[in-house]
Amino acid sequence: MSEPIQPVFTIDKLYVKDLSVEIPNAPQIFLEREQPQVDLQIQNGAAQIGDGVFEAFLTATVTAKVGEKTLFLIEVTQAGIFQIRNLGKEDMDVVLGVGCPNILYPYLREVVSDCATRAGFMPVVLAPMNFEALYMQRMQQQQQQQQQ
Repeated sequence: MSEPIQPVFTIDKLYVKDLSVEIPNAPQIFLEREQPQVDLQIQNGAAQIGDGVFEAFLTATVTAKVGEKTLFLIEVTQAGIFQIRNLGKEDMDVVLGVGCPNILYPYLREVVSDCATRAGFMPVVLAPMNFEALYMQRMQQQQQQQQQ
């Protein structure tokens, strides 16, 4: 009797795929003493790049403003290459939509904080994210669109 095929999940590589820091109002913006408003926009995705090999990524756009003036804009794409095999489609979607982003997010947070500090600002500490809730929300939206 043959053994059941076991799922495979390994991390091959984690890396910063894209990075941009802009300080459009420097040097005058460094004279501002008000607390900035920080906005975070985040997207995730994945693509198959080989047999059982996937690239998953998180892209964050962090904008800090004082009033209408932009202090800085940081755009980061944190990515990883993952070996994922022997999973059904639904399980694969969950791994790529929840598991991989959960692995990538702490690295993305570190890059954002480090970039803000190196640009001369206070560190930006991004709050933890619930990728499972975001995934479920996306699934509900897709179901609603299919019903229409």
